[in-house]
Amino acid sequence: MELSRFTDYSLRTLLYAGMHEDRTITAAEVATAYGMSENHLVKIIHNLGKLGFLETKRGRFGGFRLSKPPLEINIGAVVRTTESLALVECLGADGGSCPIVNACVLKRVVAEARDAFLETFDRYTLHDFLIDRRALLQSLGLGAGS
Repeated sequence: MELSRFTDYSLRTLLYAGMHEDRTITAAEVATAYGMSENHLVKIIHNLGKLGFLETKRGRFGGFRLSKPPLEINIGAVVRTTESLALVECLGADGGSCPIVNACVLKRVVAEARDAFLETFDRYTLHDFLIDRRALLQSLGLGAGS
């Protein structure tokens, strides 16, 4: 299974915000730190704000920060809200157009695998990902006080 770039960038954005809980962060700052497209990141930040994971502020002194403590941000919830979980056509909202959907075991097996994948993410919060903030900051070339 592979997470989309949107979900990957969403998780990394939350991680960056968690590393800098004490201040407002800009999209440009995160884009530079991770080498991401700032335009794509702005869409991600907007989405994370709509989903309630970030507080966002527009304008000259705008930016974003976590909307709640890292311990309250479940990684499984982030993945579920940013990722398409229809791994095969028949798991989509409309059920797809597969003619064997009612007799096929594939749908059940793929759903079972997807659920196991998500259950792993459910066991973690953003706090778990921030255990070694110093190493994370150093990996991004930032000092512990950045």
